[in-house]
Amino acid sequence: MALRCGIVGLPNVGKSTLFNALSNAKAEAANFPFCTIEPNVGVITVPDERLQMLAELVHPQKVLPTVIEFVDIAGLVKGASKGEGLGNKFLANIREVDAIIHVVRCFENDNIVHVAGRVDPVFDKEIIDTELQLKDLESVEKKIGRLEKIAKSGDAGARKDLAILQQYKEWLESGQNARGIVLTDDEKTAVADLFLLTAKPVIYVANVEEDDIQSGNENVDALKAIADKEGAEVIMVSASIESQIAELEAEEREMFLEEYGLSESGLHKLIKASYQILDLITYFTAGEKEVRAWTIRRGWKAPQAAGVIHTDFERGFIKAEVIKLQDYEKYKTELGCREAGKIAIEGKDYLVKDGDIMHFRFNV
Repeated sequence: MALRCGIVGLPNVGKSTLFNALSNAKAEAANFPFCTIEPNVGVITVPDERLQMLAELVHPQKVLPTVIEFVDIAGLVKGASKGEGLGNKFLANIREVDAIIHVVRCFENDNIVHVAGRVDPVFDKEIIDTELQLKDLESVEKKIGRLEKIAKSGDAGARKDLAILQQYKEWLESGQNARGIVLTDDEKTAVADLFLLTAKPVIYVANVEEDDIQSGNENVDALKAIADKEGAEVIMVSASIESQIAELEAEEREMFLEEYGLSESGLHKLIKASYQILDLITYFTAGEKEVRAWTIRRGWKAPQAAGVIHTDFERGFIKAEVIKLQDYEKYKTELGCREAGKIAIEGKDYLVKDGDIMHFRFNV
């Protein structure tokens, strides 16, 4: 299951520059709105030191990391919910992603035009929020219109859903994002078919100049203050630095990061944050043919995890042999773990843990 994150924001905030740096896909970056008409998709391997450690112990023929997709969605503008600036097409692209990475300009540069004529991260964020909220409101109102006729006929389910939809309508009209509404998971199923844009988890990326990457600036502080109110994370990134990192070899990257006093790249920060907000974990399979990482939802049981490899594994699941990563690191081989009694036999109710090394037994 490839994680898919959409990069959004106003025009000229650094979205395509950041995307190019992350994926090295070289999407066109230009100093005018709408240079990105079709969404660019970059498939990026997820860095994981645990996978590398396993590969060094097993010496497989292949090493297959899990991947994350970054989708560069063209810049939204005021009126996008009504189709301004190709807005309908861009909003449709957002519906297809798992999480939103909202890039906000937090740097001053007279040579790069700002669509509003000034740098104001709070104002920029609110423009995007408003357009997404208006589109969600439109979707909710359409479903309310459909359900009202059914509810009048006495359908209890329709009346229940209608009451929940009304709550969403009032919430969105008050300028709030759907992800912040407090309802049970069962109640939220009333809008599940609408794929609300503002219900998607979000990470805010404060794009700063190189000189501000350590301490930030007042624009970053303003963005953090408003993001804190909705419990969202702000990651400070310099698209310029990331562009330079993308051109370097692994060893050179470490030296380059040290020069800026950084422990990791913006890409690593974004991947970690994306996994966290979507509650994803990684398990591994290890053998002579391949060592591979697999992404699953936290809380999945062993058969569901097996199904990521192949649906037959889930249907015919018998048991799972599980080795903890620290045990594999200590005893060096699967045989060593077996002799030390460190291979657990788990059944259908086993909750897979982050870092588990698993081998599945199943009936065809």
